[in-house]
Amino acid sequence: MLDLLNGTDPQASWMLTLVLLFVVSLVVWLLLRLVGKVAHDIDATAAVIWQRGQRVANNTIHIAKAHQIKDGVDAILGRAARIASAATAIKQHAEGCPGCPACLFSRK
Repeated sequence: MLDLLNGTDPQASWMLTLVLLFVVSLVVWLLLRLVGKVAHDIDATAAVIWQRGQRVANNTIHIAKAHQIKDGVDAILGRAARIASAATAIKQHAEGCPGCPACLFSRK
């Protein structure tokens, strides 16, 4: 054993070198496998984040469209209220006017 530590036995030195090379290679292989697994997990997580981000962006577009639709509906409701008011005025006139509907056509 003393020859091995002193480096005087070349065969023993080669064997020690080969064993150390094997151990170092095994450690490097294990670390590379670990890095590969972590990289795969990061890639999978990034894909999920990307997909959910696209959904959020799509929903954001729909929110803007919903506001545009609400503005259109508000405009329609305003016009409908004016039409209902005019229809009520016509009905009240027709109920109280003895000459309707002829009086409506004779007015200018």
